Amino acid sequence: MPISAFDPALLAILLGSVVGVVLALTGAGGGILAVPLLVFGLHLPMQQAAPIGLLAVGLAAALGAALGLREGIVRYRAATLIGVTGMLLAPFGIWLAQRLPDAPLMVAFSGVLAWTAWRMLRQSRHHDTTASVGGDVLPACRVAATDRRLDWTLPCARAMALTGAISGTLSGLLGVGGGFVIVPALTSHTNLDARSILATSLAVIAMVSVGGVSAAALQGSISWPVALPFAAGAVVSLLAGRLVATRIGGRHLRMAFALVSLAVSTLLLARGLGLGPLNP
Repeated sequence: MPISAFDPALLAILLGSVVGVVLALTGAGGGILAVPLLVFGLHLPMQQAAPIGLLAVGLAAALGAALGLREGIVRYRAATLIGVTGMLLAPFGIWLAQRLPDAPLMVAFSGVLAWTAWRMLRQSRHHDTTASVGGDVLPACRVAATDRRLDWTLPCARAMALTGAISGTLSGLLGVGGGFVIVPALTSHTNLDARSILATSLAVIAMVSVGGVSAAALQGSISWPVALPFAAGAVVSLLAGRLVATRIGGRHLRMAFALVSLAVSTLLLARGLGLGPLNP
């Protein structure tokens, strides 16, 4: 059965479920795939797809963050600093997206997706991708040996704030949760373990999404008949993804995600440049 034969609401649920599963397994990939799924699967323009993707990613991430808080693995002070900074910048990204034509946004998104895929491919070549710093270089934010809390310094606060600013702007502009920025930043600037990085990233994504979704809703740029089933699929599938996350090899998962991202990036670039049969 061709994709176009599916009921739009059912198709939105199915596409949203892909976002939730990938978000549960990687903490950084669901948002980056949400917009391409909406563009190619439901034929939405970038300006409509971005806030819908952000809503779905935000709700799914909020659920994952709540579960992480219950397990005590969310670094809530780091998440708050990154998240609040991102919330302040996300409306600016939404404002900018509504004033840019569709083609440049697709080209920009294609570039971001290709960069994310390249990072994933580099990581997949190493068995231990959670090592944040190589050699004798110490991270800006270190966990204290005594109370296991992050030791906050000016370089640490500056790195976290910059991470929030970048992820917030990109969240509003491209409809991504920002996990592809947050996870590498936490990996590079802290010595947190992988589970804590994932849970903290989800908490930040949930916070940043509030700013972007609120701005988009106030501007009337969210198509709720598509957004609600898409978000529902993402939330439900995130729970399923958490159940199987420990059974899938992280290295192979990252490689598969990277290859899919490269393919989607190529399709978006072709559409943004007006090439091939993907354009209406």
